[in-house]
Amino acid sequence: MKVYLVGGAVRDELLGRPILERDYVVVGATIRDMLKLGYQQVGKDFPVFLHPESKDEHALARTERKQGQGYTGFICDFAPTITLEDDLIRRDLTVNAIAQDDQGNLIDPYHGKADLDNKILRHVSDAFSEDPLRILRVARFAARYHYLGFTIADETMQLMTAMVQAGELKTLTRERVWMEIEKSLKDGAIYIFANVLADLNALPFVTPWQTEWDQENAKTLADQLARLDPSNDTYLRSAFSLWQYRADLSQYNLEQDHKIPKAYADSLRDLQANLPLLQSSEWQADTIMSILNQLDAWRRPERLSVFISTARVIDDNCAAKTVELNKAYKAASHVKAQEVIALGAKGPEIKVEMDKLKLKRIEAILTL
Repeated sequence: MKVYLVGGAVRDELLGRPILERDYVVVGATIRDMLKLGYQQVGKDFPVFLHPESKDEHALARTERKQGQGYTGFICDFAPTITLEDDLIRRDLTVNAIAQDDQGNLIDPYHGKADLDNKILRHVSDAFSEDPLRILRVARFAARYHYLGFTIADETMQLMTAMVQAGELKTLTRERVWMEIEKSLKDGAIYIFANVLADLNALPFVTPWQTEWDQENAKTLADQLARLDPSNDTYLRSAFSLWQYRADLSQYNLEQDHKIPKAYADSLRDLQANLPLLQSSEWQADTIMSILNQLDAWRRPERLSVFISTARVIDDNCAAKTVELNKAYKAASHVKAQEVIALGAKGPEIKVEMDKLKLKRIEAILTL
C-alpha cells in the first residue's frame, strides 16, 4: 500500500499558491484495508476515506469506464492492482495529474510539470471527452490562473469545441453549472471564464439569457471587478450582477430553472431595476426616494448596501451618485414615526407624513 498526494495540492505548491486542501490517492489497498487502519469511509460507489487524524481525503486508485452520456454513468474499478499511472490518466488536465510521494518526489507520467512551467492547460487523454463538466472546469482554471499567463492548449480547445457541438453540455444539471460559475466568481476573473465559453460557443448552455459577449464586454467587466472590494461579503453577488446586468432576463426564472441562489438573483434584479434611475439625468430627491423605496431600504438596508457596492464601480457618474444616495439614506432613515405623531399624524397619515419628511431630508442633502 502506497499513498500519494495528488491534484490541486501538488499543482498549487509548484505554482507557489496557498494549498487549501490535500487529497491523496492510495495504491495497492482495498476497502477492508482502509477500514482496518481506522480510515472513515464517506463514499460507497466511489470509495473515499477520511484519515483518522488529519481528516484529509484518501481515495483508492481507480479506473473508469464510460457508460451512457453526460458526466455520470461511469463504472469504476478500485482493484488493488490498479497503478498510480492508471489513476492519473483519467484526470482532466496534465497539471492536475502530478503526484508526490511521502519523500517529496514527483511522479509525473503525463508531463504536467512541463505544462505548468510553460503555463499550458492541456487535457491528459481522450478520456477527457467523457465528462462534459470538464469544459467548465477548464474555463474556470483558465480564469483562476489567467494572472499567471496560462492559456489553453489548441488541441484541448478543439476537443472541447467538439464536445459542445455534440451537445454534451445539455447533460449537465443546472446545480453543477452554477457550482462552477460560483467557483469562478470566487477566483475573481469571471470574464475569462466567459471568454473561454464564448470561444467554444458554450455560453448559451451556461447563461442562455446572455445573447452577446465579446472582448469589449470582458474588458469592461475586468475594470469594474478591479474596483470591487474582494473582502466585502457582497463581493460575489456584486460580481455576478456586473457580469449579467445587461442581459434580458424577462423570460427566465433564475432560481427555479437555473438553480441560481435567490440572493444572487435578487441582487441582479435590484441592479437592473434601479440602475436606470441612478443614471437618469433627472437626479432629484424623488428619484432617490424611488430607489430607496424599490430596494425596501428602510426594512432591508443590506439590499441598498449591495446595490451601492455594485453600482458605484460601473462608471464615475454612478460612483458620485451612490455617494449621494448613501448620504440621503442615512439622513432619511433617521426619520421616526414619533416625529410625525407628535405633529398630529394618525393612522395611514403617519407613513404619508414620514415620506414627506424623508423627502425633505433628502432635498437638504442635494443642496449641500
